[in-house]
Amino acid sequence: MQNNDLFQHFDISASGLQAERLRMQVIAKNIANAQVTRMGDGSGPYRRKEVQFAHEMGRAMGGGRAGVPGGVRVEGIYESSEEGALVYRPGHPDADENGNVRMPNVDVSVEMVDLLLASRAYEANLNSIRAFQEMMRQTLGIGRQ
Repeated sequence: MQNNDLFQHFDISASGLQAERLRMQVIAKNIANAQVTRMGDGSGPYRRKEVQFAHEMGRAMGGGRAGVPGGVRVEGIYESSEEGALVYRPGHPDADENGNVRMPNVDVSVEMVDLLLASRAYEANLNSIRAFQEMMRQTLGIGRQ
């Protein structure tokens, strides 16, 4: 077994940590902009962003690549194409001629559930690294006895 194979576990879990951290940042941005009806460039309401992951198992099974074989790769951050709700607010500066305002397509309840899932996935990757570290510590201890 090569040294790289032994510590490949760290690389796989670290890729999961990075991906979930990015996902939590995007979710936080969605929540922060849940009431923004006009972007700075005047383009209309904020649109929900989503992180798209791609698993690397296929590359690992096919011989890997330079870097992390297996693990998680962020494919991109995409903007949702769904329209937000129309809300009747006649005094709002962004209201149309009928008094309706197009709201962002962000549902804070959905974002909070996604944030919880991302947080749990982050914790799972962190616990995986800790468990591997403890196994290595115990393995080194066997050699000292």
